[in-house]
Amino acid sequence: MRLARTAAVAVTAFAALIIPTTAHAAPAAAVPGETVIAPVRVLLADLPVRAEDRSGYERSKFKHWIDADKDGCNTRAEVLKAEAVVAPVQGPKCTLSGGEWYSPYDDRYIEGPKGLDIDHLVPLAEAWDSGAYAWTAKEREAYANDLGDDRALIAVSAASNRSKADQDPSTWLPPAAGYRCTYVTDWVADKTRWGLSVDAGEQAALAEVLSSCPDVPVTVTRAR
Repeated sequence: MRLARTAAVAVTAFAALIIPTTAHAAPAAAVPGETVIAPVRVLLADLPVRAEDRSGYERSKFKHWIDADKDGCNTRAEVLKAEAVVAPVQGPKCTLSGGEWYSPYDDRYIEGPKGLDIDHLVPLAEAWDSGAYAWTAKEREAYANDLGDDRALIAVSAASNRSKADQDPSTWLPPAAGYRCTYVTDWVADKTRWGLSVDAGEQAALAEVLSSCPDVPVTVTRAR
């Protein structure tokens, strides 16, 4: 599922060595479509720190799952097809059967799509709390169906996803300890991509985990 990223990180690390250090500085203002390359701890430090407020949140304000390219498969199915370690059989109306997936949150292989959820890495409620309350409906729809960055949506066991619910890393980390560096790095990347803030407890938790992780260069294309 995530094998391609290992190679991508290596390429990014090499690129970081040849790009002038000024390329690692976060811009003063986010520009949609802009690509940012910086060590993950720099990206974390650049995230604005603000108190969160869930007033007015409703899951229905983030329309999903949609079929953006009109190929008959919605976002959930697209993620399942992309992340399968054994490809499922695709039937009429993009019904998927068979196949096998790896759930990195709990280090499990799962046969068949029924035992899987598609997790929004940064949950919808958390996105709302940290900036999406001010977005347009179309922006929230784009966030909820983000296929433009493979860190945003991830197929995981239903049990691990429901254990996580809408928690941030200050109260929930993947049970598979070996995945935690990837998880928090991807969390920082996703918040950077969408221009979201962190609260003080979340920032502290991310920094604590990252203190024991490689300070890897991360490439992010800003969505907004």
